[in-house]
Amino acid sequence: MSKLLVGARLRHLREDRGLSQAELARVLEISPSYLNQIERDRRPLTVPVLLRLTETFGVDPDFFSAHDTARLIAELREALLDDTLGVAVSRTEISELATSLPTVARALIALRRRHRDVVERTTALIGAEDGRELGALPHEQVRDFFYDRQNHIAPLDDAAETLASDLDLAPGDARLKLARALHERHGVRVGTQPVAAAPGELRRYDPRTRVLRLSDQLRAGQQAFQLATQLAFLEHDDLLDDIVATAGFEDDDTRKLARIGLAHYYAGATLMPYARFHAAAEELRYDIERLADRFGVGFEAVCHRLSTLQRPRLRGVPFSFVRVDRAGNMSKRQSATGFHFSRSGGTCPLWNVYEAFTTPGRVLVQIAQMPDGRDYLWIARTVARKRTGYGMPAKTFALGLGCELRHAHRLVYARGLDLSDRALATPIGTGCKTCERVRCPQRAFPPVDRRLDVDENRSTFAPYAVQRRPDG
Repeated sequence: MSKLLVGARLRHLREDRGLSQAELARVLEISPSYLNQIERDRRPLTVPVLLRLTETFGVDPDFFSAHDTARLIAELREALLDDTLGVAVSRTEISELATSLPTVARALIALRRRHRDVVERTTALIGAEDGRELGALPHEQVRDFFYDRQNHIAPLDDAAETLASDLDLAPGDARLKLARALHERHGVRVGTQPVAAAPGELRRYDPRTRVLRLSDQLRAGQQAFQLATQLAFLEHDDLLDDIVATAGFEDDDTRKLARIGLAHYYAGATLMPYARFHAAAEELRYDIERLADRFGVGFEAVCHRLSTLQRPRLRGVPFSFVRVDRAGNMSKRQSATGFHFSRSGGTCPLWNVYEAFTTPGRVLVQIAQMPDGRDYLWIARTVARKRTGYGMPAKTFALGLGCELRHAHRLVYARGLDLSDRALATPIGTGCKTCERVRCPQRAFPPVDRRLDVDENRSTFAPYAVQRRPDG
């Protein structure tokens, strides 16, 4: 704690509350000059001052932790280390920008993200005649919306927890009680429809007749999830709109997708109410399969819910969550940690989330180290979904759930591992184009910020030999 430098975060927090340095110094019982030195990162934050800050602003001590800066540095590095920019930015400059001017850093990341999305969309639409405005696809914008909020939407968590308490939901009767609530509160009748009648549909609601039909192939827990999703639209329509409005989406398709994503968040929070789920996770040492049994939901639903446990003063282990397919496409990515998911150059083939496809249904555990020296514990497993009937296509994904190694002792998956032995860590990285591990034999691309060292008189084990940086 004696080395905790929080100048930028403290300054923005103070300015956001409309306080001068003198006013805040008086509240914290320190001198204005001492506060000025803290805000300029010339003095570290001490425990007594931290405690007074949390009381004054009502924030969790983790607000001043370093993981947000670590992720910001990784995102900024990916945005700036691009050979098309023609500018060489050192690691030291990136770190200083992320630490001292985080708002400017986020603005640069947003601009770079928008530029990349436009270029990719332009390439994809050459010759197309749909006339749509270029930019990020709606699904990508919604994914970023949740990612930027660290996958925690407090108003929906609170509303869902209230509903679960009011209905006294339990895994065995959740479906029946939610169906009864839909009928009694909104006059909605619930029925089922055979797959043949509506191929691929899980839920269909007719506002005119107030009839909700669910696929007859859904299990009880899946039916409960769809019922809770419908309740989100009927009972919290204004709240969904208010949350979506904070994102500034420019088109209706993206706003509608965001509303669906928020309704799904509410449904998961209803079936796994925050306080009860958090207590169970701690009791069971975050055993995903036991939590799935206790709450009557699937493996993926539990992984997703674990990645949302960031309520101030009742936080769970901060997890990152990812879902990928065999081709490496990432359809879900959420992070409450400093872990950064690359948006360019693919992801790392040494990551156990890809190995999971070779052992379907089996939980794999990996200690992994990122280039910045941070160690993580990753849990990976495949999940498969298949429509009933011979010859019907299935879809298979690999799920990854990871936390910083300092939290790993709280997880059942760390049993038998020597968490102090750093030699056990597999060196992984962000996308190959921005990864600093130049000697990695699995590289698919050379790093964009290094020139190739082409020498016909020698060969190397790593596929791309690069020149040394002037700064080392």
